[in-house]
Amino acid sequence: MPTLQYTLMIGFLLFGTILFSSCVTKIPFATSTLVPAAEGTVAVKKDNNNNYNISINLIRLADPSRLTPPKNMYIVWMETEGNITKKIGQITTSSSMISQTMKSSLQTVSAVKPTKVFITAEDDANIQYPGGQMVMSTAYFAPAS
Repeated sequence: MPTLQYTLMIGFLLFGTILFSSCVTKIPFATSTLVPAAEGTVAVKKDNNNNYNISINLIRLADPSRLTPPKNMYIVWMETEGNITKKIGQITTSSSMISQTMKSSLQTVSAVKPTKVFITAEDDANIQYPGGQMVMSTAYFAPAS
């Protein structure tokens, strides 16, 4: 009997995973020439209010002060269907006592549909347009509706 329950539980988990992943567009960042060890993805999901939930997860993104020239922070930008560039936030980085791998993330919501996401290294968080070095970028994409 426990085997049947286990099989049903695995079946429900697989079904839920397939159902959830079909509604999310997940896009990888291209390998960076400035921070080649960094890897990451952008997940975009349209919610019930017609907004786009954007989730960015990165690993091994070096501290911006280690870049040449050194910078103070990473800022995330998106391009929209009308080729408008919009700042969507600042990357936060952390590591745990168990793993020394640097993990960076950003969770945000946009009323506008993103078509590309990129990260720049900047000195000032209050900038309105990208001006620093482009660190990572996705290709153009179409989020799931």
